[in-house]
Amino acid sequence: MTQGFEGKVALVTGAATGIGRQTALALAAAGASVVLADVAKAAGEESAHAVEAAGGRAMFVAGDIALNDDVARIVKTAVDAHGRLDCAFNNAGIAPRGAPIVEMAEEDWDRTIAINLKGVWLCLKHECAQMLAQGGGTIVNTASIMGVVSGPGLSAYSASKTGVVGLTKSVAIDYARAGIRVNAVCPGGIGNTAITSHPDNQRDMEQLAQMTPMGQLGQPQDIADTVLWLLSPQSGFVTGQAIVVDGGFTLW
Repeated sequence: MTQGFEGKVALVTGAATGIGRQTALALAAAGASVVLADVAKAAGEESAHAVEAAGGRAMFVAGDIALNDDVARIVKTAVDAHGRLDCAFNNAGIAPRGAPIVEMAEEDWDRTIAINLKGVWLCLKHECAQMLAQGGGTIVNTASIMGVVSGPGLSAYSASKTGVVGLTKSVAIDYARAGIRVNAVCPGGIGNTAITSHPDNQRDMEQLAQMTPMGQLGQPQDIADTVLWLLSPQSGFVTGQAIVVDGGFTLW
């Protein structure tokens, strides 16, 4: 088990389902007090209850990471409740149905960038301010294999996730000497998430599994394990990296 979370306070955005929920559960099991944030209030509260039912310490805060005031409130709520913020997993994001750029509506581009890229920027802005004040911390952002490679009809999604990779590297440089480490995780096809379990995406997920050298989709726990390592002291000399967890998909 990854160690180093006893007495730590961790924030997880996009914690209502899938990777976010599993990571919140894993952080709590490793000893952290976890603040879960999501725009989906009912599902987010359910995730917090699941953490508590498993013996962990959790609280839920509703908010939209694309809105500065919401992000500021989420971080403030965590600090007011626990006195500090040691770890953050900026996981919230969307994966809308793709379309060639000529067919894409401007509002779809704007929404994707607002949540997937600006949202992570806002989270980093407020988290880093708190971590600077307290003398350090660790952060992981959710990017995607589509921030490393791309595919047809993914101009908005790929641009947003490529942006997260670049943002991760830049902020890691800015605050490396201040004791703040910032990394990204780039999931491949992951089953049992709100996005991949949607009926409209089943055919795509089956094709993705077939194209993956390991011949299967990953699971939320695969990402949670990677995130915990990146947030823990065990990765203490790792910063500014985009770690691909994809069953070998990007090896082709």
